[in-house]
Amino acid sequence: MKNIRNFCIIAHIDHGKSTLADRLLEFTGTISKREMENQVLDDMDLEKERGITIKSHAIQMNYKRHGVEYALNLIDTPGHVDFSYEVSRSIASCEGALLIVDAAQGIQAQTISNLYLALGNDLAIIPVLNKIDLPSAEPEVVKDQIVDLLGCKREEIISASGKTGIGIQEILDAIIERVPSPKGDPQAPLQALIFDSVFNSFRGIIAYYKVLNGEIRKGEKVKFFNTGSEYLADEVGNLKLGLAPRDVVKTGDVGYIISGIKSAREVKVGDTITSVANPCEKGVDGFEDVKPMVFAGIYPVDTDDFEELRYSMEKLQLNDASLTWEPEASAALGFGFRCGFLGMLHMEIVQERLEREFNMTVITTVPNVSYIAHITNGEVIYMNNPSDMPDPSKLDFIEEPFIKANIISKTEFVGSIIKLCMEKRGIILNQTYLTTDRVELVFEIPLGEIVFDFYDKLKSISKGYASFDYHPIDYRQSDLVKLDILINSDQVDALSALIHRTRAHEFGKKICEKLKELIPRQQFQIAIQAAIGAKIVSRENISAMRKDVTAKCYGGDISRKRKLLEKQKEGKKRMRQVGNVEIPQSAFMAVLKLD
Repeated sequence: MKNIRNFCIIAHIDHGKSTLADRLLEFTGTISKREMENQVLDDMDLEKERGITIKSHAIQMNYKRHGVEYALNLIDTPGHVDFSYEVSRSIASCEGALLIVDAAQGIQAQTISNLYLALGNDLAIIPVLNKIDLPSAEPEVVKDQIVDLLGCKREEIISASGKTGIGIQEILDAIIERVPSPKGDPQAPLQALIFDSVFNSFRGIIAYYKVLNGEIRKGEKVKFFNTGSEYLADEVGNLKLGLAPRDVVKTGDVGYIISGIKSAREVKVGDTITSVANPCEKGVDGFEDVKPMVFAGIYPVDTDDFEELRYSMEKLQLNDASLTWEPEASAALGFGFRCGFLGMLHMEIVQERLEREFNMTVITTVPNVSYIAHITNGEVIYMNNPSDMPDPSKLDFIEEPFIKANIISKTEFVGSIIKLCMEKRGIILNQTYLTTDRVELVFEIPLGEIVFDFYDKLKSISKGYASFDYHPIDYRQSDLVKLDILINSDQVDALSALIHRTRAHEFGKKICEKLKELIPRQQFQIAIQAAIGAKIVSRENISAMRKDVTAKCYGGDISRKRKLLEKQKEGKKRMRQVGNVEIPQSAFMAVLKLD
């Protein structure tokens, strides 16, 4: 056990985690030259295309130092704020972390938030200054920032470059010297923490775990603590680039188990595995359920595909523990699911994965956040959907979720960032100068305001320099109203939104104008209206397409033309009563692109 080291890599998005992981695997000979490719741990097409890590990956490296063989378990983590849940699970199964900072960009918002997560779990931190080979690198300046943040000595910071391989040897030595070996009792009953699970279409669910106490043997009967289900361990082993079967996985090691589990509900990430013969007394604590931040409806384009969509969602949930969903029905779209996501990027990724991995074309409704409605009789209702809103006459008040946002940017963009946050009803709490040209701003902002396009706007006003990180704080009372969209006086529930009263008029006007562009013209006139309760706040008309019925009348009496036009008018009237408006997918996402 003293030769095992479990560590993870934490950094801001795009600071070179995956590239550095590639070099470590190459240096320790875990991967042959033939298998080597860029971002080797990112096995999804989407991850390679976008250059981001979406899912955390675990891999074991064997490394010989001074004649002693060490097993190093690396758990790679995503850097984007939407996937911080994956990061928290990886951190829970490690004893140390490599904190990577880009020498050109310096410390960013995510670096700080992930660092606090790691410090909260008492991990040994090894600071690494990456990308020192870049012409724009400022190693001395960034080293000062790291020393200020961590309070470490300057000589403890390792200079490295994931691209050229500088400093890889020093990093491996530091992991062995500075990261403590796992503590645990090999004689105690088995206690293993599940930190991830993946779905394999031939073998069922494969759960990844770290053994805290005891050991897990092939063929023994195991029990999942929280669900109470019992299984036979058909195969256990370590995680190399593929799966490497073993007869036993011992205390402190990271491994996998295949036990023919078919249903996603039976494997909870954060659950404890113990043996049936000699069970442990309590599960591993300190694990929280995922809290979705953004809710949206996902519906099949063809209502007959509902069951297939359900099957796809179950499979997807195995590979993505942070996705939550429940069935719901909409008058406009039929049967579908109300899904909870960690953020907008997460939502986009889920939608794309459904299309790529399961060939499901889906309609996604306008994303929103959950609110708490207090009714006059004292009852409390959680609303994940605007259609859950109770009757205004019975409503006492509504509370909406607030977040604390940390934005780190260059000083020249401070004015425009503060203006953007004020427009979003933000309250500025603090402004700290980290260096002469970098400033950290701390805001409290309603979550509903940042869901749509806040991140994109922030990036564009700061020319891509600002980094953004947030965590939820509490719910606060707010003056919100429900804005309904009516098309030919039929309410389209999928387009409803809860919005602050001061912005409802302007928002209603914009959305009507946008829908006018997106809904194709029909043979009859279409009225698009935005309403708050019974009050219409905005209206746009899409005029009817007209066939030229008088084309065949050339010359002759005007009454012949009039007769044809009257006949057409009657037809249009009848058509308007029976005709219904087809709303394209782009219209449901119109809200996101209002500006």
